[in-house]
Amino acid sequence: MSLTTTSVSQRIRRVTTVQPAAPAGRLAPLRHRDFRWLVAGTATSSLGNAITPVALAFGVLDLGGSPTDLGVVVGAFALAEVVTVLLGGVLGDRVSRKIMMEGSAAACTMTQGLVAVLLIGGWATIPTLALIGAVNGCLGALSQPSSAAMTRLTVPAELLGSAVALRGLLQTSTAVVGFSLGGVLVAAVGPGWAIAVDAATFAIAATCFSRLQVPHSRPGTARTSLLADLAEGFREVMRHAWLWLLIGQAMLYHLVYGGAQAVLGPVVVGETFGRSLWGVALSALMAGFVVGGAVCVRWRPRLAVGTLLLSLTAAFPLAMALSDHVAPILLGAFLHGFGLQVFDVAWEVSIQEQVAEDKLARVFSLDMVGSFVARPLGLVLTGPVAEVVGYDRWLVVVGCVMGGSALLALLSRDVRRLERRT
Repeated sequence: MSLTTTSVSQRIRRVTTVQPAAPAGRLAPLRHRDFRWLVAGTATSSLGNAITPVALAFGVLDLGGSPTDLGVVVGAFALAEVVTVLLGGVLGDRVSRKIMMEGSAAACTMTQGLVAVLLIGGWATIPTLALIGAVNGCLGALSQPSSAAMTRLTVPAELLGSAVALRGLLQTSTAVVGFSLGGVLVAAVGPGWAIAVDAATFAIAATCFSRLQVPHSRPGTARTSLLADLAEGFREVMRHAWLWLLIGQAMLYHLVYGGAQAVLGPVVVGETFGRSLWGVALSALMAGFVVGGAVCVRWRPRLAVGTLLLSLTAAFPLAMALSDHVAPILLGAFLHGFGLQVFDVAWEVSIQEQVAEDKLARVFSLDMVGSFVARPLGLVLTGPVAEVVGYDRWLVVVGCVMGGSALLALLSRDVRRLERRT
């Protein structure tokens, strides 16, 4: 993979392709060819990625695994993401973001295909699933910062807010289908065939990303070491109080919630109401994302409003802990998704507007690491801790931490006063 900068002629083409005046309307970003290919690829992979958590959870349980074993498998994936995403951020500011995304999707096609073959053939073991999951986490993490930073390169600046909201809306809409489809596939044909569908979606996403015509360069920037580039990104994060503060809040969120969804959710909801209903609950979660994204297409929430609505995420774990009926659990899942999606749109647009383009992938990578660094620990510890204190009690603790940390973040003047740019 070349580390050379893009030619002058390519840079001119990029400027001329994204600078014309934007068409009127909230769907205007879809009139730009590169944005259409971008969201087609990300939405397709989102469909498959929503199937896999449902399939993998029951695949591990079918192998005789415990909630602790499931936590180890998904924790291996999460740990690999944390370790690799920083490298992905540095490379995303150095080389073609298109190549990073295309190559990652193609490689994930093979790894997920291998998992599917092992499960279908009856050769899978829990250690094998954990190992392949770690490899898959590394491959996916290499492209995540580039994918997040790509949106700004596909539309004019005045359409950025709408583009971020539309991209999130399309991704979560397909995920709604994916979660429901995951439950149906697991019940009908088994976890292996469900993961095979995910492998196919990665192949389609790689094809979509290959059609992008958005070059990337850092003209006039001297090459430095990877560590120096990373340190520059860290200084950029620390320069914005709202940025590092909410990254810290995200650490608490993922420390407790990752295990609540990936480990306890399938057990608590699956054993009480049936496996297929866990897929429905995740679909309700994603439906909240869809509604939140649709609202944000027409509404430009400030970061403070998004942070306030982020406290609604407490509703899902609290409902799982306190309710013996389906309706409150589905409502809690919906509110969780709605609040998180509104926050995500306000958060991503704030980063896109406040951070320079040549540091954008690194800032996104540090955001991802800060957000997910505690998740592997939470995934591994959730099973043992919940077995000691009780599943329901631990879910109550999870809800209080998630809602309370979001509200505490609003005490910061930098969070409350950050404004959207016109």
